[in-house]
Amino acid sequence: MFIGENLTNLRIMHGYSRKQLSDMLNVTEQAVWQYENNYTSPKMQIVNDLKTIFHVKSKYYYQKDILNRYVALDTIPVMNIAYGSKIINVLSRTQAEAKHLEYVDSFVNYITAHLSLPSQQIIQLREEVIHYLNTSNEDRESQINKVAKLTRQRLSLRNDTNDNLLFHLEKSGIFIFEKAIGEEIDAYSLWTKQDRPFIILGSLKRSAVRRNFDLAHELGHLLLHYKVEFTTLDRKEHKALEQEANMFAGAFLLPEEAFAEDMQHIVSVTNPDAYIDLKQKWKTSLQVLGYRAVHLKILDAKKHRNFYAALHRKGYLKREPLDETIPIQKPQKMKSIIDLVVKKKLIDIREMLERDWMVDITFLHRITGIESSFFDNYMHQQQDFELLHVAEISSNLKEM
Repeated sequence: MFIGENLTNLRIMHGYSRKQLSDMLNVTEQAVWQYENNYTSPKMQIVNDLKTIFHVKSKYYYQKDILNRYVALDTIPVMNIAYGSKIINVLSRTQAEAKHLEYVDSFVNYITAHLSLPSQQIIQLREEVIHYLNTSNEDRESQINKVAKLTRQRLSLRNDTNDNLLFHLEKSGIFIFEKAIGEEIDAYSLWTKQDRPFIILGSLKRSAVRRNFDLAHELGHLLLHYKVEFTTLDRKEHKALEQEANMFAGAFLLPEEAFAEDMQHIVSVTNPDAYIDLKQKWKTSLQVLGYRAVHLKILDAKKHRNFYAALHRKGYLKREPLDETIPIQKPQKMKSIIDLVVKKKLIDIREMLERDWMVDITFLHRITGIESSFFDNYMHQQQDFELLHVAEISSNLKEM
């Protein structure tokens, strides 16, 4: 029997309305509603079309899908999704991303079912931050600066570089994935109700320094805005929390003492080209370097206006020097875990696709951002892969 809920899950995750899907299928919107609510079963041609649209097997629609087996009910608190964006959360967009996160969370549960992962350092840090914020009488700016400094310490980041930032965040316990989110949203983050932190990065080609800022911004949301209901915020409240996340990102990426010392060696503080070595060192944009200098009162308002005007004049607001040469960091944690469980013969990717998930490789690429060729390699004869960062993952196996 056709299971309408499976179709609903796929449609919402892809961000399609019933009308949009009905147009793709060349049926009425009412027909899609009937399929989803189990009033009628679609003909085989419609099922084949649905299979092609969503990159799943035909049998996907006749057995309980992965969300019914590998994710806790209501594990994704829709209202708590924090977007790195200038726009206020749109409900339809938020529902689509929440459903996407359900699939991602199911994927993590499936892959790690027989692994014992290290305790999540990020949870300990979050609790430490919450305690500090609840007991501190300092102003909000001072609180954010102290949280940023504490975070660098707890994540064991050196105070003279942001190299390997993404790796350190993954090591702390954050699950980071890529997704084609669109132009309006750079990234978003969330704590699930099971205390699993996610950061979803836009997969559009951006610079390494832009990605670092997105990571730091979302880290700020995870630590400063735990359980905030973002969908209930008005425009002013949303802007205030975005500014806090930006302030955290600047303080986190450019620690005050080390950055202030670097600025002493800048001869022409209004010339963006004078900051290129600092961009190389800190892996942050010229714009962020300028804003941080203003925030620390190293630059006054007039000098910053001249600095910003020079950025505009040189075309650096669209593309900065080194944007094409600094390598963009990509998530590696899940690829390492997949490699581990396959080599331990805990999971067979072909079996996963055919029997458990009932999807094509393209579907896994969509929800994880991991290139299809990575999964495809495991579909053929066993090869000897290099294990990435597996030393960071405990491979103690649970009793099966």
